[in-house]
Amino acid sequence: MHSFSLPIQIRWSDIDQNRHLRHSAYYDYGALARITLFTQHGLTSSKLEEFQIGPILFREEAVFKREIKFEDKIAIDTVLLKSLPDFSRWSIRHHLTKEDGTLAAIISMDGAWIDLTKRKLAIPNATIQKIFAGFPKAEEFEWVDPLRK
Repeated sequence: MHSFSLPIQIRWSDIDQNRHLRHSAYYDYGALARITLFTQHGLTSSKLEEFQIGPILFREEAVFKREIKFEDKIAIDTVLLKSLPDFSRWSIRHHLTKEDGTLAAIISMDGAWIDLTKRKLAIPNATIQKIFAGFPKAEEFEWVDPLRK
C-alpha cells in the first residue's frame, strides 16, 4: 500500500495524566496529516480561499490499539479509502505506527466540501478533483456509486 507518511513529534502537552497520549491528540495528528497532504499536493490555504471552498468532517473515529508514550517515535500515514467519482464525498484512513512497526491507532473519517459563500455542500472544481485523484489510495480503495443509498 502506498501512503503519505508524516513523522509526528509528540509534545508534552499531548500527554494525559496516565502518562500516555491523550485521546484528542490522535484527532489533532489526523487533521495535521490531512492538511499537510493537501498542502503538499498544492491544495494550500490560499487555494482553498481562492476557490471559496473548505473540507468538512461528517465522522471521525479512532480505534486505539497500543498506548503511545512521550518517548515513542511515531508516524501517521494517510490514504484515501473511498470516494464519489467527483470527490464531493470521501473517506480517509490514518494509521499511527510506532518506530518498531507496531500499529498504535487507526483513525477513519468521512469528509466533504462546503462552499464558503453559500454555506452549503459543494462539488469541488476540476483542480481539487485532480489533486484528490493523485492522493495515495488504500489497497481496498473503492469508488462509491452516487446512486447507492
